[in-house]
Amino acid sequence: MPIHPTAIVETGAQIASGAVIGPWCRVSAKATIAEGAELRSNVVIEGRTEIGERTIVYPFAVLGGPPQHLGYKGEDTALKIGADCVIREHATANLGTPQGRGVTTIGDKCFLMTGAHVAHDCVVGSNVIFANNATLGGHVVVEDFVFLGGLCAVHQFSRIGAYAFIGGCAAVTSDVIPSGSAVGNHAELVSLNLVGLKRRGVSRAAIHDLRGAFKALFANEATFEERVDDVEKRYAASSEVMRVIKFIREDTRRPLMAPPRRSWRAGENSE
Repeated sequence: MPIHPTAIVETGAQIASGAVIGPWCRVSAKATIAEGAELRSNVVIEGRTEIGERTIVYPFAVLGGPPQHLGYKGEDTALKIGADCVIREHATANLGTPQGRGVTTIGDKCFLMTGAHVAHDCVVGSNVIFANNATLGGHVVVEDFVFLGGLCAVHQFSRIGAYAFIGGCAAVTSDVIPSGSAVGNHAELVSLNLVGLKRRGVSRAAIHDLRGAFKALFANEATFEERVDDVEKRYAASSEVMRVIKFIREDTRRPLMAPPRRSWRAGENSE
């Protein structure tokens, strides 16, 4: 178990035999560091934090710090980080809160670049990329294969659907549909994330269906709820479109992001 002599590992911490704890790191008594994980140097692991297998954490990252929430009184909450993640310098991820889920989760194969922040009670899927200083407010849900551009900020309780793209410096205050592309300050849904879809090997037929569904969902005819029903029937055989429909129908505390100057909740008229 390679633990550098300058590292401080509190009694009770569970460190796998193949984990590496570099110089000047500090690991809390409640932490769990899995096989093959590596804390390079000057890394702080606080609270009940789990670091998955082969995850690498770079200097000055702080993981498992207290949530930035005025209602937090030191309760025993958690942070769980999956396998094969890369967490770069000065990135932060906080514990959950009793008022929320009680745990903040980050999936497998995520890449948090310098200064990225994951707030309390967030749920981050797998293969998510945070460019430099991308920031999530509390209770945000980010599904798989999302790209968050540098310096973007996502409002608390917002949801970002799978395969979505968030542009650099975007201020996201609404839910972004799966495969959507949102840019600007404040961010607006401008198109599908076609580059991301092609990179992930989504077929031309599926992309064609998504384009048709996107156009139909955000047309001017009928109510938004009626358009959702119509798209659900028309593209019932498309798993990619059904992912969007499922996302729209889920309960949420934020409005749905729409193309410029429009934002609807399911059931509201588009006018």
